[in-house]
Amino acid sequence: MTKNIKKIVLAYSGGLDTSAIIPWLKENYGNCDVIAFVADVGQSREDLDGVEQKALLSGASECHVVDLREAFIKEYVYPVLKTGALYEGSYLLGTSMARPIIAKAQVELALKVGADAVAHGATGKGNDQVRFESTYTALAPHLKVVAPWREWDLRSREALLDYLKVRHIPTTATREKIYSRDENAWHISTEGGVLESTWNAANKDCWAWTVAPEAAPNEAEYVTVTVERGEVVAVNGQTLSPYQCLYELNQLGARHGIGRIDIVENRLVGMKSRGCYETPGGTIMMEALRGIEQLVLDRDSFKWRQQLGLEMSYVVYDGRWFAPLRQSIQAAAESLAAGVSGEVVLKLYKGQVTAVQKKSDNSLYSEEFATFGEDAVYDHRHAEGFIRLYSLSSRIRALNNKN
Repeated sequence: MTKNIKKIVLAYSGGLDTSAIIPWLKENYGNCDVIAFVADVGQSREDLDGVEQKALLSGASECHVVDLREAFIKEYVYPVLKTGALYEGSYLLGTSMARPIIAKAQVELALKVGADAVAHGATGKGNDQVRFESTYTALAPHLKVVAPWREWDLRSREALLDYLKVRHIPTTATREKIYSRDENAWHISTEGGVLESTWNAANKDCWAWTVAPEAAPNEAEYVTVTVERGEVVAVNGQTLSPYQCLYELNQLGARHGIGRIDIVENRLVGMKSRGCYETPGGTIMMEALRGIEQLVLDRDSFKWRQQLGLEMSYVVYDGRWFAPLRQSIQAAAESLAAGVSGEVVLKLYKGQVTAVQKKSDNSLYSEEFATFGEDAVYDHRHAEGFIRLYSLSSRIRALNNKN
């Protein structure tokens, strides 16, 4: 441990881990000044109510709550959406996208208050430690980093509860609250508990936002989404900010059980983990964007967009937001998204979202060319020469084999 630290800014959530970290830092770093930093990225209002008082009761000298909701969706979520990124084919990167904006705002506060260190509550087993510390390094490499989970000897939830009890520090956590959850405007994740065995099916306690698809309404609901340059700008004809668009779609999607996944993923640190993720509004947004892309992007452009999405999923998941590679991928996606504008009607029903109507002024779809009826614009005889040239290498290979 570096004992000459005078002031630390801690990424604070008010949960069990960070509530214990505040007194632990003061005890193990020479009674240093601990400032709690709380990022409002759209988590439950219950998590934010009273969070400042809770931080002060835990021993923090100050608590700063910063509203990052609009910036999170506009500057982090929307750029990733344009690439179509899905980590390992299904995860919409809810936690991954939030970490860089949280860490960036934390660094900005640390520089403002003259802190010489930053701290986080990520464990040594997870991805978040990499995401936080990669951001610290990219933006303020002179700041010292304190990661208590890699230093202390508290190894369980029970140990943390006992630690706080001895010090008379209040917490709403209990031994019965066995799930670990991360929530922001984009998604909520659930890990631990019954999910630690892959042979256990997720139960109703593993889902926090969405109704079970089988309990969703028996009547489908339709929503119209307007897209401009790859960004959702309106819901049902009402122009809204990025965060407001997401909020409205979250309400609709959750009501119809949309956006649930139960996956086992590969963590960056080498182990596999299982989690239940709920991303109702994001799933609707993704379907809307892909619907417009189908009209607007030609075959090679769409293939390139898919490649960008695959690369972006790893860049974001691995915490490389402030690396040149992310900037390069984003620039390419922005170029492709320039023409991705239009309107989509989506059907929400029993956990499924389907684009049933779509239109765009930039559409490459031509009913005249695509029709199975009689047309005056396409000469079927032209296909013969195309096929002959397209398969020329196969013809030459076959002749060589024959000879």
